Amino acid sequence: MPATPTPADLLPAATSMAAVTLLVRDLDLMTRYYRDALSLDVLDDGAVPDELASPEALGAGGTGAARRETVVLGRGGVPVVVLRREPELPLARRGEAGLFHTAVLFDDAPALAHALASAARTAPGTFIGSADHLVSEAFYFTDPEGNGVELYHDRPRDRWSWDQQADGRREVRMDTLYLDPNEFLARHLPRDAESVAGARASAAAGAAVGHVHLKVGDVDAARGFYVGTLGFEETARVPGALFVSAGGYHHHLAANTWQSRGAGPRASTLGLGTVAVRLPSDDAVTALADRLRHAGIASRHDGAALRFEDPWANTIEVVGA
Repeated sequence: MPATPTPADLLPAATSMAAVTLLVRDLDLMTRYYRDALSLDVLDDGAVPDELASPEALGAGGTGAARRETVVLGRGGVPVVVLRREPELPLARRGEAGLFHTAVLFDDAPALAHALASAARTAPGTFIGSADHLVSEAFYFTDPEGNGVELYHDRPRDRWSWDQQADGRREVRMDTLYLDPNEFLARHLPRDAESVAGARASAAAGAAVGHVHLKVGDVDAARGFYVGTLGFEETARVPGALFVSAGGYHHHLAANTWQSRGAGPRASTLGLGTVAVRLPSDDAVTALADRLRHAGIASRHDGAALRFEDPWANTIEVVGA
């Protein structure tokens, strides 16, 4: 098992996740889903002004919608998901590594309830379950192209419990308890005329990528990479899965083998494009680049982001604040 990173090698406490990029076949369908069902706002619709478009891009119809290649959605100006049209790519095959789910963290329970109600009205067939994880309350969906999505809110940190392990680690106490969606909506969704202002506030509340859960081929190899090399701290482990974070969060990344045990590097397919991590400074990005180089892991920095791949060819992009 890889050594636990020293404090100097740990990622900064202010590390957070940034927008997940998905490679999609039907950009319009996927945009409608994340906008109308999951209540994200379109921040950039990818339209190209006619005067900047090539004749090939304009096409027979000459409409901006036909030229869109990328759409960015989020809340409060914060990107959550980037949809990039790649119609020639095949679907991922069963058992491959890749995305388990993108987890969208809402500011509070009423904001989450508003999004849950929107999904229930617009795309109820995409709901696949819910759970009380002690640290959070979560609702799970599968988007129209098979990508997992979690919508959740965190309970206050002072209500999280941590257990000291025999090997010296602190492990956050999480569970998977039954959570009734209808009871959650009844508790948190305004229903009377006097709550109109609250409902509007919930609809406008912020959201961001709270964590990303990956499918990998081997949990120990994932621990070696994400903990031993990148500098996340292990916060929990369950059979077939690992949870890691920076700064005492319950988890920024998770990796499991529940559907992908033994999987090798991914082929180029639809689904996960990029997992993005935000560090609080350019110096922190440079320090990570040095650790990658010392570990013999190829990376590239284009001046905007540091990019590299994990052992399953999941692309990681790291940017400074």
